Amino acid sequence: MTVKSCISGIADYLSSNIPIDMYDDIPGCRIPHYSTSMLANSYFFGHSQWSKVYFEEESWNINFKERWLAAIGNWDDKIVVDIGCGPGNVYATLGGAPRLLIGVDISLGALKHARQVGYIPFLADAQDLPFVDSFADIVVANATLHHCDDMAKVLAEAARLVRPNGLLITDLDPQSSARKFSVIAQLIGKAKFPLYWLIRSKHYQPVDIRQARLATETHRREPGDGVTPELYAQVLPSLGFTFALYPHNHHVGASVFAGETGCASWNFRLAQRLSGINPHAAAAAESIMCVARRTLYQGASS
Repeated sequence: MTVKSCISGIADYLSSNIPIDMYDDIPGCRIPHYSTSMLANSYFFGHSQWSKVYFEEESWNINFKERWLAAIGNWDDKIVVDIGCGPGNVYATLGGAPRLLIGVDISLGALKHARQVGYIPFLADAQDLPFVDSFADIVVANATLHHCDDMAKVLAEAARLVRPNGLLITDLDPQSSARKFSVIAQLIGKAKFPLYWLIRSKHYQPVDIRQARLATETHRREPGDGVTPELYAQVLPSLGFTFALYPHNHHVGASVFAGETGCASWNFRLAQRLSGINPHAAAAAESIMCVARRTLYQGASS
């Protein structure tokens, strides 16, 4: 397949000064430098077996679907860009009929799977996207920011693509304040995997998978890693966005917009209590969902 045929649906939205190449049969732009984190994400999410397991585990979650549909409404006939699309979890879960669905990722293997789900795949660095400004109705970045080296830059790049009155949605990035674990809590957390192995728990992961997955978690490796409300406040208003943040513990649907955070797993709550964190506080919720809308009068461009 030629580059021209592969980008025919998105050619109008690609920056004119950036050369497009083919990677196997996936179009993309050259990435001059791969950081350790980028290599880890490319490897894990492109792995033929591990990526499939990840896709099966993370897709079709009823709470995720309810939460996101409440945030988006209807994306039929809309231009949608999914940054860090992985193997295609978001669209596999939400369904619908976007007019154009572009999936951007750094992993070639993940993009090949995403194409089967229904995405137009494009290989690119989320920190330097080769798209024109303000063309997408909806831009999503699910469980993406914390995998990237520069979270603020990725958020700004995602925001740049949103048209006036369009939506930017991020979710499932770990909340920093929920993970400031003490040394004792960290030791207990590490002990759970031998326990999972002993009781043959479904949550047990072999060491090689666990280490490869952890290597992708650029901002979820150490206590206190993750996103903060300040990150969104520093980036989005200057780009012309109003936004709201919804901390949650994953097992909550549309009620998150009424202030419900849900309940974390018992071992996560135990680690928080041992670290002096109130597990019922909003700041203790595992993740933050951000729903941002670009105003008709845009702010400074990135």
